[in-house]
Amino acid sequence: MPKPVELVPYSAEWPATAEREIGRLVHALHGLVVVGHHIGSTAVPGLSAKPVVDLLLVVRGVAELDDREAAFRHLGYRCRGENGIAGRRYYTLDDTRTGRRQFQVHCFGAGSREIERHLAFRDYLRTHPDTARAYEAAKQRCRELHPEDSNAYCDAKASWIAGVLPLALAHFAGRAVVGGSSSVTGNGDGGIDLGKGG
Repeated sequence: MPKPVELVPYSAEWPATAEREIGRLVHALHGLVVVGHHIGSTAVPGLSAKPVVDLLLVVRGVAELDDREAAFRHLGYRCRGENGIAGRRYYTLDDTRTGRRQFQVHCFGAGSREIERHLAFRDYLRTHPDTARAYEAAKQRCRELHPEDSNAYCDAKASWIAGVLPLALAHFAGRAVVGGSSSVTGNGDGGIDLGKGG
């Protein structure tokens, strides 16, 4: 069911929140996670976003992941299957008291091209402040058009994202970004439906 669209100022707490939840998931999945990333608008410093933290887990294989659905459910997640993207496993966690969405987890098998799309878009916004500000303005316009329908909001900003994504992928192609400060490896050391982010 569509939900109202809430955009809030960037919170410096989001990266730590993401890292804690990645750690919780890595522990629950017992070695299945290759690496975890904080993605989406909450991973871009200074960018307003829906107050929902998006995570990307790279796993050894989605078939193994399907066998671990009980681990997600034990943590309170709802398992949503591919949810429109082939090869993805998508999970959501809502606050049991308020019903507000807290986390969206996008899981892909190692080697999926969707991983690069997620990371490229995030990193391009991080390194191109003017583009990040333009994205923020686009999101504000989409919220004004669809304040009560989160699905329509996501659809409305998809064309803006599609226009930037080729630039982001070209930028990303020249860099070797796998882990870094936004990632937690599967042993505990310290992707795309882009429209589903903040």
